[in-house]
Amino acid sequence: MSDVRNPGRPPARTTRWLAPVLVLALWQVAAQAGWLPSRILPAPSAVATAAATLAQSGDLWLHARISILRAVSGLLLGGAAGLILGVAGAMARRAGTQADGVLQALGLVPVLAFAPLIALWFGAGDTARLALLSLAAFFPVYLRTVRGIGAVDPALVETGRSHGLRGWPLYVHVILPGALPEILAGLRQGLGLVWLTLIALELFLPPSGLGLLATQARETQRTDVLLLGIVLYAVLSVASGALIHALERRLLRWSPAHRPELFTGTD
Repeated sequence: MSDVRNPGRPPARTTRWLAPVLVLALWQVAAQAGWLPSRILPAPSAVATAAATLAQSGDLWLHARISILRAVSGLLLGGAAGLILGVAGAMARRAGTQADGVLQALGLVPVLAFAPLIALWFGAGDTARLALLSLAAFFPVYLRTVRGIGAVDPALVETGRSHGLRGWPLYVHVILPGALPEILAGLRQGLGLVWLTLIALELFLPPSGLGLLATQARETQRTDVLLLGIVLYAVLSVASGALIHALERRLLRWSPAHRPELFTGTD
């Protein structure tokens, strides 16, 4: 196998970080020179100082823990329900029954459109938040599961049947592994919607978690802390997305999309 890498070219990981580092450096210089008023956009060093102060007091971990637990709970509950009902819906489709039309239609509705109804049922507390976060994860996983199972190669199914697999064993050993890329794509999409929904809920319902931190910063005109809250939401979203990507790489080791080095051409 030939080495197509250019020895004089920086590694891709290095070049990926050059632009963000350059932006931060220019931002710091502009803030220190007074070109950016601190009440509008504080320097990165001021945000870092605010983060260190809140971390030492314990407030940062307290608020972040609340938001992380909410996101994880919503993703697990909604994702599990989406997977189970998605398999059931796909099985019904394979049996010639279109039993999931209502869920397919509801999946097209923005999650926050359900907020008034959820608030009427559960109030404006943690139960309502968990219900909406679960819905945010449920629909992408459900829709992708149904699509993935429906797209499994019929030849694979017939091969499984020829080896004596029927019913649930056929799903476990043939159909679900074949649908796994779509299921994981739904999980990744659901995670993104969970974070978007969580930000809206923590800011516009009675504030809590990182939303409470941002709300208090807005009321006290602490732009550095407000910006820190935005950064923390972004960091947590990216970090959780990286975990899903690592899970995909582990479970889809056979896929060219996740192991391109195994499918590169040779001279």
